[in-house]
Amino acid sequence: MRLLSASLFLFGVSMHLDARANVRAEPVSAPVKLQQWCKQVTPRLPKVSLNECLQSKLAPSDGRSFKAIPLMTRDFSADPRTKKVRRVLLIGGIHGDEKTATAVVFKWLAAMSKSSTQEFQWKVAPLVNPDGLLAPKSTRVNARGVDLNRNFPTPNWEKEASQYWAKKTKSDPRRFPGKKPISEPESKWIFDTIKSFQPDVIISVHAPFGVLDLDGPAQPPTRFGRLHFNRVGVYPGSLGNYSGMHQEIPVLTIELPHALTMPSPNEINRIWQDMQAWIRQHIVVRKSEAP
Repeated sequence: MRLLSASLFLFGVSMHLDARANVRAEPVSAPVKLQQWCKQVTPRLPKVSLNECLQSKLAPSDGRSFKAIPLMTRDFSADPRTKKVRRVLLIGGIHGDEKTATAVVFKWLAAMSKSSTQEFQWKVAPLVNPDGLLAPKSTRVNARGVDLNRNFPTPNWEKEASQYWAKKTKSDPRRFPGKKPISEPESKWIFDTIKSFQPDVIISVHAPFGVLDLDGPAQPPTRFGRLHFNRVGVYPGSLGNYSGMHQEIPVLTIELPHALTMPSPNEINRIWQDMQAWIRQHIVVRKSEAP
């Protein structure tokens, strides 16, 4: 009888432990909109699991893509003890076929989530061109065939953007700037977010040139991880041209080496740490504009 009782007790303990293990293995609970968004997006991204996306705690912003997919964001507040808080806008995936540019931002979101305090105030948008990513074959342009990174209102855009597209790119459809500046809901959302959030620096992640570029009033970095500084160029309608050159908000472009293959976890962390050190040393807090 004692042997039977002991066996039943051990069986009960085993079932309890199995049940606890099963609970831990289940995906985290997340709002329905985030679940739907993650189920759409993660199959297209390298090295980003559904559970990792759900744990990101992204939430719908007031922006939508042309196909009404929410532009998801997350805000991180700076340590309240920080006297002068630098505000950082971090965006990825402005070109839908640069998949690592979104996936790497997810890794940095996970790193920020593990810290109880932040040195800077962050607004993070890992995918600002969801229609491009989710096209049958992922595309650089959005659902209306516009290169969002040529659609910002730089001076003399109406003349220069169309001329550059026709003459320099030979009317390459992958680089079509649109018919007028900020004609697209995605570029308009970035434009409005810059106005409302008032960042001290914008970090824009791209691929696959494997370099760093900087537009605007700040000292360029030497390197982040294995990525070295090497100017890519200034283009009519680009975010760097608009924000960095004409709004005087530095735009740091991180060009990852591959659009589909992720850097190693160690390299992702090195870029992340070097980026924060550069912000700390070379980005100044701008005076806030009146709303």
